[in-house]
Amino acid sequence: MKKVKAQLAIGGICIILGLVITLQFRTVQNNILGGIASGQKAQELAVELKKAREEKDALIGEVNSLEAKLKEIEEAESKEDVLVKSISAELEKYKIFSGLRQVKGPGVVIVIDDPPADPEFPSNTSVIMYNFDLLLSLINRLNDAGAEAISINGQRIVSRTEISLAGNNVNINSVPTAPPFEIKAIGNAETLESALNIRFGIVEQMKSDNYNLLVSVKKKDEIVIPRYNEVIKFRYAKPVEDMEQ
Repeated sequence: MKKVKAQLAIGGICIILGLVITLQFRTVQNNILGGIASGQKAQELAVELKKAREEKDALIGEVNSLEAKLKEIEEAESKEDVLVKSISAELEKYKIFSGLRQVKGPGVVIVIDDPPADPEFPSNTSVIMYNFDLLLSLINRLNDAGAEAISINGQRIVSRTEISLAGNNVNINSVPTAPPFEIKAIGNAETLESALNIRFGIVEQMKSDNYNLLVSVKKKDEIVIPRYNEVIKFRYAKPVEDMEQ
């Protein structure tokens, strides 16, 4: 708004300056053409010309002053724009970090399911559900390997996420889920895959005779992970202002 006002002011002054010069020129032209060129009239014209020049100089000075102010406004707006963009970029980074933004990128998709049913010894018990701590271990391995975003069955994993057994389900972010569990992780696909498939690592542990789980790890060029759907409220934690040491 300041920039527009300054531009309008400069334009108005330029118009006034043009009118003053035009009127003075026409006055001098009419007097000469009318044959009134006496010494007295010449002096009057000289005075008028001097006055017109002074008015012109004053107007030019005001135009220069307004142009300088306009430049200051433009520079200030430019600096402010850079600052706003920097703050917005920083805020967006923390929203992604806290899980408040849907994100996409390369990574891995892990699918974990119960062992094939044994026809001789049928059972309704889910191995992975009753050993859900294996999911926690897998999440830890992904975090150690630099995963930037993780989800399980469409539930974004954040610092407040709980994974717990509740009846016949495993609750993730208070949402009941059941096998098969599909875990998505965004990050360096090679690094994430290596961290999971390392010898004696979490995948080998899940596939061992102790659990006999079905586990697959696949690298993907692009994975989409949803945002955290709950509202985060802080009742007890308060920010601490930085204090000089």
